[in-house]
Amino acid sequence: MRPDNLKTKIFLDSGDPTDTRETLEFLGFLDGQTTNPSLIANSPKVQERIGRDEKFTRAEINALYKSIVKEVSNLIPEGSVSVEVYADNKSKVKELYDAGYQMFGWIPNAHIKLPITKAGLSVAKKFTKENIRTNLTLCFSQSQAAAVYAATKGGQPGDVFISPFIGRLDDIGFNGLDLLANILKIYAKSDRHVQVVAASIRTIDHFMMALKLGADIITAPKRILKQWADMDKMLPDDNWLPKLETRQPIPYQSQKLNLPAKEYDIKHELTDKGLARFADDWNRLIK
Repeated sequence: MRPDNLKTKIFLDSGDPTDTRETLEFLGFLDGQTTNPSLIANSPKVQERIGRDEKFTRAEINALYKSIVKEVSNLIPEGSVSVEVYADNKSKVKELYDAGYQMFGWIPNAHIKLPITKAGLSVAKKFTKENIRTNLTLCFSQSQAAAVYAATKGGQPGDVFISPFIGRLDDIGFNGLDLLANILKIYAKSDRHVQVVAASIRTIDHFMMALKLGADIITAPKRILKQWADMDKMLPDDNWLPKLETRQPIPYQSQKLNLPAKEYDIKHELTDKGLARFADDWNRLIK
């Protein structure tokens, strides 16, 4: 069962409904699930077909993605399921909008994942006005977080997520947890319509520290959630300290949240690399 004093929502990061079932069994609850093109590409149904050297048409892979998220949605009907639009650095507003609008109709509890690019923020602004829930993904900077807030003004709490990727910052020698802490600080005196999803969780210490920092949501793979379940879903107290490698700190940068979204510097190398990785994983599946 869910711990009584747990304030953070817990999501599973997976493209496999079997993971959803197993996590519900050993954890006792889930508040949602996040998916992305790479997770879907690595799901058993996809890998089985690729193993037979059979690729998909675009219509077939979209139909399979839809069937997977519908199955997940049925397992956690009260939770959120993030569904990611295909995007690369060349994606235009109309194609992201059309794809996201269609995906939002797949299930009743969808959040549409959009990249933090100019096109992605433009679509997020439109979706916010149309009450279409979003998850702005591949966040690696505080200015990106400010831009997401500005683009989605008027949104209701729970309708807009932002996903800073902790592990990928660790990969290049920075303390990704600092970014999480800094974004939470930036939003602390706001209307909090944007909820922060701690993503790219690589270790149980990442998970525990995200709990301690007060992330609105944590999305983690099944193996991390199993480790937490085996710890009796322990919550860290003020004395708990993680066993993390020393990495370069990310200093806090004060951000104005009342500027037009286009005035923020949203360019980041890791966002570009993340887009390319997701696109490559998706395109490898297609004939």
